[in-house]
Amino acid sequence: MSAQTDTQGSVTAVYKVSGMSCGHCEGSVSAEISEIAGVTSVKAVASTGEVTVVSEAALDEEAVRAAVDEAGFELVGRA
Repeated sequence: MSAQTDTQGSVTAVYKVSGMSCGHCEGSVSAEISEIAGVTSVKAVASTGEVTVVSEAALDEEAVRAAVDEAGFELVGRA
């Protein structure tokens, strides 16, 4: 799935992250990705491994990868 721009000008992207197994994992990943400039919303779901990110503009995937790595998980790629 590629990033999608909605009518308000924000971009939504869904990423696959491996290793999340609980709410604490979701929180760690969400907190790190939220630190990226321009991110307005993050929702991580451990059961699916999907992380939905809403931002003001398309994000650099390497920045997302670095944030996920910092949280202790692995970015698989776009969902």
